[in-house]
Amino acid sequence: MLFNSIPFLFLFLPAAYLGFWQLKKKNHRFAWLTLTGYIFYGMWNYKFCALMALSTLVSYLAGLGLLRWQEPRIRKLCLVAPITIDLLLLGFFKYFNFVLDTFTQLSVWLHAPVHVRALDIVLPVGISFYTFHTISYIVDSYRRVVVPTKNIFEFSCYVSLFSQLVAGPIVRFRQIEADLENLGRADRKRWLDRGWSFFAIGLMKKVLIADTIAAIIKPALKEYGQLSTCGAWLCVLGYTYQLYFDFSGYSDMAVGLGYLFGIRLPQNFNSPYKAASISELWRRWHISLSTCLRDYLYIPLGGNRVPGWRPYGNVMITMVLGGLWHGANWTYVFFGGYHGLLLCLHKVYGGHWERLPGIVQRAGTFFLFVFGLILFRSDSFAMAWTLLLRMFSWRTGVAALPGHYVLLAMLALAACIAHLGPNTFEIKHEWRPWAVTSFAVGYVACLLVIAAGHASPFLYFQ
Repeated sequence: MLFNSIPFLFLFLPAAYLGFWQLKKKNHRFAWLTLTGYIFYGMWNYKFCALMALSTLVSYLAGLGLLRWQEPRIRKLCLVAPITIDLLLLGFFKYFNFVLDTFTQLSVWLHAPVHVRALDIVLPVGISFYTFHTISYIVDSYRRVVVPTKNIFEFSCYVSLFSQLVAGPIVRFRQIEADLENLGRADRKRWLDRGWSFFAIGLMKKVLIADTIAAIIKPALKEYGQLSTCGAWLCVLGYTYQLYFDFSGYSDMAVGLGYLFGIRLPQNFNSPYKAASISELWRRWHISLSTCLRDYLYIPLGGNRVPGWRPYGNVMITMVLGGLWHGANWTYVFFGGYHGLLLCLHKVYGGHWERLPGIVQRAGTFFLFVFGLILFRSDSFAMAWTLLLRMFSWRTGVAALPGHYVLLAMLALAACIAHLGPNTFEIKHEWRPWAVTSFAVGYVACLLVIAAGHASPFLYFQ
């Protein structure tokens, strides 16, 4: 079930919302949100509900262990055991066949072919996200950053909250702990207005911009070898804006849904295409992932406190693993390595970069990110290399891109919003009656588009 689908908008969400506010006791509300989360998740594949329940139970028990015992050895066991279980589950479902394929290809290159049959594994939706939730909870509990909760309903609600369950943002327990403690006591009318506005903006981003761009570039990218220079540039730029409006649209919708239930989810995008350096871009793009990688990987590795070249190694390790987190494909690994290299270069030459005019810094940062997204979008290195060659081959025409005039108009609109306009969080305190009316009109327009066709999956669901 998708946020931008008719069943969600007209059946699931109204039932979840009305049922929640009919309940008076906090534990009943925790249980209700947990139930709706499992129903929402089960609509994808009910079999994987048991997997999420297992991860939740193991992490909850580990938290109780950290709360009860102070002996270092036992606390270390309560830290390592649940993280190991979570990573093994994630590794099996997401990376097992990837490792087998890599081993097979390596054996062929070494002229000693070994063919191992891949398993028929279905990747559970959202496993990368809720695994991050449980691991961050255990690590923060071990570090005594948060006090582990004794309430199984509260913890289950945190893990299975449907608004951020399958594609983020990655929410740490301490970020919503106060809202969970006061669940149901929020100003319902005020938060309903804010939640509705966030959700409507996100839906418009997704349906009116991201999906319109995708409808043109997706067929063209299937024939990427036939693209002209102009067509290749339009497709790559189109994907750059599609990804941003798709994912930031989802994040806005998730934040809006959180508000509806009195839970404030963190900002996940802060106008990243306005960044003047690659390091600033990563402070603005997928903020919840970037901060988790920093706090749970980069800093424990030593961060920039270690001598010599080790800080650069820490950056590369963090970004490569961050790339691999996105998917089991070597293109994601190299996407992470590409950005790790850019971050290292910025550490060395950042002073020179900052002397450039501001517009040059922002344009340069944007196009460095665009080139990286060629790897992110490509299914193989061959596709990435071909797209790059097409972009600089000076081939004429706009082959395999029949809707390029519409695409140009959408790119102009997307660029104005992404590079010049305020983001949703910057305007959240400026709601006016006319603005709410505009959002309502946009919302209805989105519903008409959805009803006329079908709900398009969010990119990070895939």
